[in-house]
Amino acid sequence: MGIRKFVQLTDFTIDMIVVSMVYFNESMSINIEILKEGGITTPKGFLAGATYAGIKKNSKDALDLCILFSEVSCPTAAVFTNNKIKAAPVILNQNRLNIRSKSRAIIINSGCANACTGHQGMDAAIETSKLAARKLGISSDEVLVASTGVIGVQLPMEKIADGVNHIVLSKKGGQRFTRAIMTTDTKPKSIALAVNNGHERFLIGGTCKGAGMIHPNMATMLCFLTTDAVVDYDYLCLELKNVADMSFNMISIDGDTSTNDTVILMANGLSRNAVINHSSDLAAAFHQALQEVCVYLAKSIASDGEGATRLIEIVIDGALNLADARLAARTVSNSPLVKTAVHGCDPNWGRIIAAVGRSGAEVIQDKVDVYIGGMCLLKSGIPLPFDKKEASNLLRQNEVLLKVNLNLGKYCATAWGCDLSKEYVTINSDYTS
Repeated sequence: MGIRKFVQLTDFTIDMIVVSMVYFNESMSINIEILKEGGITTPKGFLAGATYAGIKKNSKDALDLCILFSEVSCPTAAVFTNNKIKAAPVILNQNRLNIRSKSRAIIINSGCANACTGHQGMDAAIETSKLAARKLGISSDEVLVASTGVIGVQLPMEKIADGVNHIVLSKKGGQRFTRAIMTTDTKPKSIALAVNNGHERFLIGGTCKGAGMIHPNMATMLCFLTTDAVVDYDYLCLELKNVADMSFNMISIDGDTSTNDTVILMANGLSRNAVINHSSDLAAAFHQALQEVCVYLAKSIASDGEGATRLIEIVIDGALNLADARLAARTVSNSPLVKTAVHGCDPNWGRIIAAVGRSGAEVIQDKVDVYIGGMCLLKSGIPLPFDKKEASNLLRQNEVLLKVNLNLGKYCATAWGCDLSKEYVTINSDYTS
């Protein structure tokens, strides 16, 4: 039966998300709620742990090696970087999921990307999976691998071998796991939601890392998602791709796409709900909950961009088709001129319209409206008088809204980015030194 009404209230900040959602149809209501301090180990049957193995530079409370483990085998969906230069873990994971479509564990290191490392790098990725498998008492084919850090450096396998022995898995290990995957991130990023229709309940959790080398198609990041829902595998893969396209593939910090980008979703089925597929009563709720998790994590990455002081949300409305809406939104989010204007609180709307015009989307100049916050600066292609000080103040907010209405159709898309500061240059000018 179709959903007749949907009510959503979302108040986003980088430190807190409040979500209250209720679906109504002819037979049931479905609630989706935030779980305080939730993360990847919140769903049933998932454990995690982390240690400091000495892979990256030591700092206070440093962690750089971690494992996520499911008590049972999980249908596993994933999306990876579109970069033609792919790190060894990405290639290994793609091969294993093409063969099995299931996994039970993921081992991740930070401090070394294991990219552009040749046969030695692939051997290291395989050996890392074997080390985790021995510890967990499972087959190495059930273990996926991820790495993040500097490209062109070989993994220190003796440190990884020793570090694996010091990882302690637990339900509370999710927070340490999240800290271990961080590189230039300034804060951990995790969330979990519960979905309940009165007689069935399942959970979705997620965590990610990313602060630099972020650009749509896959944004540079690692993201790990877990659910205890029973989900049809084909539906699981389709939902992850669709949600990734409107969340992680709609963020940009600096226009660079990495060699290691990975999003993995494990569904172990321990909630014992009826199978969720295209025709399931829970299908729409599963989609919405997964979307909420991924959008929150995507916005967390954009907000935590290297050197960033503001989150920028770009809304393109009235496009002829969804592809055009997304293309225009992505182009604005990635414009250095727009990003620096926001950083300087300069309401130079010409940079916004110029980015839309060069995006490749269908645009008719005499139909376009441009807004900063709720203030219209361009109407039907005609500049409007506006209070520059007031507009500048709108750009001083922690979260800046830029909106463009193309007035050509019914399609809308949202992208997220951040301002570009001198600190970004400082961070990336001595990354390996």
